[in-house]
Amino acid sequence: MTRLLPLVAMAGLILLWEASVRLFAISPAQLPAPSAIAATLFANGPQLLAATATTLSEAVEALVLASAGGVALALLFAWSPWLEKTFLPLAIALQVTPLIAVAPLLLIYLSAPAAVLACAFLVAFFPILSNASAGLAATDRGLIELFRLKGASRTKILFWLRLPSALPQIFTGLRIGGVLALIGAVAAELAAGASGQGEGLAFRIVEAGYRLKIPMMYAAVALLCLCGVALYGALAALDAILLRRWRDAPKNQ
Repeated sequence: MTRLLPLVAMAGLILLWEASVRLFAISPAQLPAPSAIAATLFANGPQLLAATATTLSEAVEALVLASAGGVALALLFAWSPWLEKTFLPLAIALQVTPLIAVAPLLLIYLSAPAAVLACAFLVAFFPILSNASAGLAATDRGLIELFRLKGASRTKILFWLRLPSALPQIFTGLRIGGVLALIGAVAAELAAGASGQGEGLAFRIVEAGYRLKIPMMYAAVALLCLCGVALYGALAALDAILLRRWRDAPKNQ
């Protein structure tokens, strides 16, 4: 029953929104009613669904690349501390640089899809790298010494002990990175849309804003929200499936 409470609360907010718009006769140009947004979604379904598929695929592709790169670099950092001291400041500098300032520069040198992918990758990369590095560094020292006593090499300790023990932290980074990849894709699409390029949902928002199609803007934002929830939910479900026995182990002891 408690799982239904968020849905009930959301339905109540939507009904309140609809009633307020009708009661106070608010213009759709100021605040469209949920029914008007739903009608816009239905009327422009193919166009909006194609834009949704574009944005979501960009975010997923960036997440896959960021996951592979972030975990691989974290393993290199764990293998060689001097590499971490050399390249971690660069990764931090890329992370703290405002994306909205980077996106227009990337659009100068890359095509719009490539620039969107690069921006989404940059945003998602650092949380995965930092969480993977923290997980690898948090391995139980007693277990590491035990592996060494058994004659395990540094490579075996890294891949057979430290990497498996870091999986919960890595999946935490994946959940954060998945949402940030979507945010990065949207920010880059907004920059591309401002320059007349792009195909995703954020481009549709910019286009609708220029044409003062406010319900279309709300419809695109609603789809972006659903994409974020779906992406986070999929990663959380993958975490629960793959690490369920790992997470339940301490409780059963």
